[in-house]
Amino acid sequence: MTLPIPAPWQQHLKRWLAFAHDLVWVTVAILVGYLAHANFQNLSGLNYAGLGGLLLLALPVQAAALWACDVYRGIWRFTSLPDVVRILKAVAVGTLIITALAFFLHLQGIPRAALILYPALALVGITGPRLTYRWIKDHRIRLARGEGKRTLIIGAGRGGEMLVRDLLKDDTYLPVGLLDDAPGKKGSELHGVRVLGPIARLEHTIERLDVDLVVLAIPTAHADLIRRVTQSCTRMRVACATLPTLQELAGGPAGLAQLRDIRIEDLLGRPPVGGDTAMLKGFLKGRRVLVTGAAGSIGSELCRQILAHEPEKLIMVDHSEFGIYNVDLRMRRLAPAARIESLLGDVRDADRMRHIFRACGPEVVFHAAAYKHVPLVEQNVVEGLSTNLQGTCRVADLAVEFGVEKFLLVSTDKAVNPSNVMGASKRAAEIYCQALQGRAGSTRFIITRFGNVLDSAGSVVPLFREQIEAGGPVTVTHPQVTRFFMTIPEAVSLILQSAAMGEGGEVFVLDMGEPIRIIDLARQMIRLYGLEPELDIPIQYIGLRPGEKLHEELFHAQENLIGTVHAKILQAQARSADWEALQPALARMVGACGAQDAAAVRAALKDLVPEYAQPTPADTPPPAASEGSVRRSPLKVVHGADPR
Repeated sequence: MTLPIPAPWQQHLKRWLAFAHDLVWVTVAILVGYLAHANFQNLSGLNYAGLGGLLLLALPVQAAALWACDVYRGIWRFTSLPDVVRILKAVAVGTLIITALAFFLHLQGIPRAALILYPALALVGITGPRLTYRWIKDHRIRLARGEGKRTLIIGAGRGGEMLVRDLLKDDTYLPVGLLDDAPGKKGSELHGVRVLGPIARLEHTIERLDVDLVVLAIPTAHADLIRRVTQSCTRMRVACATLPTLQELAGGPAGLAQLRDIRIEDLLGRPPVGGDTAMLKGFLKGRRVLVTGAAGSIGSELCRQILAHEPEKLIMVDHSEFGIYNVDLRMRRLAPAARIESLLGDVRDADRMRHIFRACGPEVVFHAAAYKHVPLVEQNVVEGLSTNLQGTCRVADLAVEFGVEKFLLVSTDKAVNPSNVMGASKRAAEIYCQALQGRAGSTRFIITRFGNVLDSAGSVVPLFREQIEAGGPVTVTHPQVTRFFMTIPEAVSLILQSAAMGEGGEVFVLDMGEPIRIIDLARQMIRLYGLEPELDIPIQYIGLRPGEKLHEELFHAQENLIGTVHAKILQAQARSADWEALQPALARMVGACGAQDAAAVRAALKDLVPEYAQPTPADTPPPAASEGSVRRSPLKVVHGADPR
């Protein structure tokens, strides 16, 4: 019966065995040096006394050098360049000391050839078995057994190199090749894995190598490339995964731990738009920044990106205890706790918000707190207006009272010609901020307006995901309904840029690109799961819900758009808003909310926003696109060059 060896003892035993192995190679290197001096022929003429003296000198010196250079810190299974460098350093130091001592001690019978050949022979003998052992572990054993998912990697750049290295350490995967469009890379190897050709040969390579998994290892990949790879994998019925984008990696390494499934935002995303980092740093660094609605999809991403620009203090406010707890945990991983203040508070509570402004003294306010779900706000009119309008009014008034430098209101495309209470409430909030700009003293009010963000809480993407995972049906309101979509990081990046650019009174419209048909979104999501729309997952049309439009708009007909210094940010020529004229309708609104009178709230809202009209089915505009096409974006710049 064999007694098990405890793990710490096993580790010590492995180190001593490695040490003994290296000393054997030291002996062999010296012996081969002597034999080379004799041309491997006249062995009887060797000076064995000199050989013995050199061994007695070299073994303890080289042993000490190997330990001093931390050669035994590394593990043979994962021998890498730093390990080789440590061995090289130890052999070099040992050789210098051995040569110096042999000279000063006047050792006789030591040929110079032995001392010259020794370091090269010792280096080869000590590193060779280590590298060979790793190669065997990484390649031959798993290839012989056929273990692991046969993995094809797209991209032979830095991301692909790091991914191959990680895959070779994990028995779950077996990298069988790489594809890359760079002509000079074909036929080259990364850690023994060959670059087989361009990405256009993806389907052919999948079939030829019997691939189980395709991994896109290009963090800068554009949506069109991701779509091509995904469609090919779907046709070949092969799983597909990707490394995160550079924005998601946030400067960290790309590797197996970051591998994730392809997401819908990867397919619908646009080429990344660079922001003016220096402008943002100058705007936010050292400032006290308050974010309302900090636990929401937009609010939490605002907090994350703001922290990257080193504010003096980030004050996060939300009425959800669980939400603010979660965002607080995430932000404390990104910045010192002293720079973060997490506060429970409702923007409708004037006393609480006044206390926060007085205690924290914010210099910049991002107002993202709002109810945004159209059908729910349609059913809860009073709550919707109390938060979206009255809450905005209270926070905006406090910004003026406490001398905030900039106040940015996060608005929505649904505020344009609103057909629902949510959109009308946001337009009323815009009007209030526009009117307040003329009375705000030093406080500058800026409004940003954009459409839907992908995968935000309560949006269509998580709903479709849940429906697909449940086996369907996927519910779509109308076959021709379209929406503008943008990723959350991109939207927030442009919001911050708008705040930095704004001088007060602007309504900035984020260029959302092309509108996307919701039916196309549903089909793409179904295919991401390796399923076929209608065959595997049914699609059911349920009709437009109260207050919903077929097609959203980003600006009013009277708001001509002009270009700005940023290609993706346009400025609407805002309509004037008269402060005195607003007061009677606002007073009626406050009274109606206090009385919980939804009908009176709607009537007051109509006075505030004359264009607010809930459409009937007969009012629904006919689709401007055929079943197989999507309408162009309605953005039209009338002053300056079209930034698109």
